[in-house]
Amino acid sequence: MKNNITRRSALKMFAAGVVASGVTGCKTTAEELSNTPKLTGLQPQQDNWANTHDRVWLGGEYWANPMEDWTVKSGGAECLSQGGNRSIHSLTHQLAHLDKDFVISVVINRLGSAKNDGGAGIRLGAKSELNEYRSNCFALKGYDLGIKRSQLVLGSVSKALTESVNSQDIRLDLAGTAQSGAMALVLTATVVATGKVIGTLEHLVPANELVGNVALVSNFSNPATTRDELQTKGNPGARYRFSDWNMQGEAFAVNHDNKFGPILWTMYTLSDSRNDKGFVLNLSAYTGPIGEQDNQNVELQIFKDNKWQSLASEKIHPEGWVATFRINNWDEKQDTPFRVVYLEKHKDGSETPDIYTGNIKASPSNKKLRMAALTCQNDYGFPYEPVANNVKKLNPDLVFFSGDQIYESHGGFGIVRTPDNIATLNYLRKFYQFGWAFKDVMRNQPTVCLPDDHDVLQGNLWGEGGATMQNVEKDPTAAILGGYIQSAQVVNMVHRTTLAHHPAPYDPTPTNGIGSYYGEMVYGGVSFAIIADRQWKSGPERINIEVGVTGQDEDKFSYNPKFNPPGLDLLGKRQEDFLIKWGKDWQGHSLKAVLSQTVFAGICTHQPVPTRFMKYDFDSSGWPASARNRAVDVMRDSMALHICGDTHLGSLSQYGVDKQRDSNWAFCTPAISAGWPRWWKPDSINMPYKNRPTHGLSDTGEFNDTFGNKMYIYAVGNPVVGKSGNRYVKAHEKGSGFGFITFDTEKLTYTMQAFKFLVDVTDGKASNQYPGWPVTIHQKENKGENLIG
Repeated sequence: MKNNITRRSALKMFAAGVVASGVTGCKTTAEELSNTPKLTGLQPQQDNWANTHDRVWLGGEYWANPMEDWTVKSGGAECLSQGGNRSIHSLTHQLAHLDKDFVISVVINRLGSAKNDGGAGIRLGAKSELNEYRSNCFALKGYDLGIKRSQLVLGSVSKALTESVNSQDIRLDLAGTAQSGAMALVLTATVVATGKVIGTLEHLVPANELVGNVALVSNFSNPATTRDELQTKGNPGARYRFSDWNMQGEAFAVNHDNKFGPILWTMYTLSDSRNDKGFVLNLSAYTGPIGEQDNQNVELQIFKDNKWQSLASEKIHPEGWVATFRINNWDEKQDTPFRVVYLEKHKDGSETPDIYTGNIKASPSNKKLRMAALTCQNDYGFPYEPVANNVKKLNPDLVFFSGDQIYESHGGFGIVRTPDNIATLNYLRKFYQFGWAFKDVMRNQPTVCLPDDHDVLQGNLWGEGGATMQNVEKDPTAAILGGYIQSAQVVNMVHRTTLAHHPAPYDPTPTNGIGSYYGEMVYGGVSFAIIADRQWKSGPERINIEVGVTGQDEDKFSYNPKFNPPGLDLLGKRQEDFLIKWGKDWQGHSLKAVLSQTVFAGICTHQPVPTRFMKYDFDSSGWPASARNRAVDVMRDSMALHICGDTHLGSLSQYGVDKQRDSNWAFCTPAISAGWPRWWKPDSINMPYKNRPTHGLSDTGEFNDTFGNKMYIYAVGNPVVGKSGNRYVKAHEKGSGFGFITFDTEKLTYTMQAFKFLVDVTDGKASNQYPGWPVTIHQKENKGENLIG
């Protein structure tokens, strides 16, 4: 059982001493959980595939690489791909105590032959530099053993089998015996049908080579080719099927809390509808890709009147495998423990309950709302524990992910764009890394989560109102042309998984088949306008430019009006009209904020190295400038703080339209794990500026960006070049971290903090934040009545 509820909620449940009706044996109290016996490897562990309905998802005990290449079929885990290094990692069992013994066995079956057969078997010691079980899942090397063609392989030694394997079931039995810092391994291959032993090998291995994850691997000696590479370069390996995977022994560290699913995680929002619906709870529960014979429903329960009560049951949507609950007239005045219950049905008719718990927070009533703001999680930094742990320590009232929850590189094995069903699975297993890393941040507080360009698997996105990208062959990375490269069905699935738990959109009318999600959330005395700043944005081909190249031969500081012709869009008319209406409506709140993907200014001089000046970044929302000015104009009267991300460069700025500093402030938060690096270094190129802030920090003051936009740069979090081999140190070097905003609805102020990646937010050190932060501004400064100098 997964459990990370608040102490207050846990004590309420402990006092009641009850369990869910119809679900027995589930521990629900803090005392019961603390008394749960720690399991050791002495208990045998066997897969349950023989009793699992056919489906893509292998089960909560496993992580499949990549998910779209595996399926449970007729009682075993079958690899659908002839590519190399396809693996299934155990999440609950890691080899850690190599002064103890262990045994592992598995039945393998080769599904057809191939000239490039890369073998199949078991991988030991799969680990990242962190040796953390989630990050270990993406290690492509380890100590491999098994059958390769006609050979039995045990690490670096091999011998011929006495009988051809063909398509027989072959059981591999591995025994490891500890020997003074080493491990004596004995591997035996047996034909299941006859019981005949066809090969035995022994090898003495340094114990430290085996520490880490244990995995099953198809084509373990072949490189991890993508689907496209298999089609274009050929040379495929064999396909393999695995069953009857058993592990036992005190060498294993066992933690069943590491299970990930069937319920993967939840996200919810709570919003004041300001009508007869009262506060509305919207909660999404995510499961792995279940099969047609599996249970298709999830139940939501709350702890009320000293017992668990069922609120609703919802069907899991087959495009995204997410169930969304909408509950009107929610009691927002108190914390409410909740749990989501899924009954996993098995082939023999039995059921296993999976219960995911959390807490629906009371709407803040102390006149202060505290929000964590996060963006951009490149997976070299996965699972981002320093950031996730710091956010948990701060215990915010609201969490905001502004986009790029995934990148195309997530988890390796490339992108699948067609067909839609495989493209969906390809996206989901990347998206699952986001939930895996931040589920404990999201289970106990409302979460706003926006899709950005990489979330729809594009290098850049100029959405053109949902238009289909043309001439895709010219832009396979989807980084230079306008429109969406994925089908409307896949984009809508992405929107469903990121946005279904948001309040109902202002106007969901689709654009070219793609649903619209902009709208409002009112919570804790603050109204948040949730905006899509790319869905309607004009594409660069409108003005015949070459992204990343155009403008490099121009004077650094010249303004070229031909890049700002009339008729271009940023937010689009529908969203502009919404912001005008929203800005005038002050019912039920006293502060406003606009939440979107990226900053409305070109706050970047150099990328992707600190010596390369790039004049125009058309991906920024500083372009198109005329549309940017319209967007700022309609925001100004709302006196809203703009909170965003995307650039991988933390910045605090103030927009200007008619003159410098006449409009809203914008907090662009540091990336969780910065990928493509950007720098704002105007002083290094003698860019003209005026009125440097009184703090005197370099690279600050009033500037015009290269699109002609007026902007006052108050603070930036420039990175250094990330060189470390440790992912967390590298992320810190690259300017990663997160933002934190405190909304004071009584004093009408916003206090902003920008934390670095590798810090402890509880120790109070000034160096924990980037230079220039923390900063407090008054609401009226968002319409140009400036107090800060």
